[in-house]
Amino acid sequence: MSRPSLLSADDLRTGLAQLPGWERDGDAIRKDFQFSDFIEAFQFMTRGALLAEKLNHHPDWRNVYNRVEVTLSTHDQGGVTELDLKLARGLEAGAPGSAGHAGTPG
Repeated sequence: MSRPSLLSADDLRTGLAQLPGWERDGDAIRKDFQFSDFIEAFQFMTRGALLAEKLNHHPDWRNVYNRVEVTLSTHDQGGVTELDLKLARGLEAGAPGSAGHAGTPG
């Protein structure tokens, strides 16, 4: 399977506009999720891990208690591709207990 190509700046802006709380961070996109407790955060990561494996595209992430920090980039392409947006959309769909971007209600 061929890897997707880098997104143009316009395509990346359009994609991020459809993903509340996600932002560009250098050659990646990122979001901090906040949940009610550790169990919800871990469930989110479990669902995310299954999706990532299915897509063969794995996030850089970190969990501390009820927070999960996610950074996505297609490293072999050197930046953000449609694959990153697809994984971000899937993570959003798998975050029903998320309070949105860390520090904000939602």
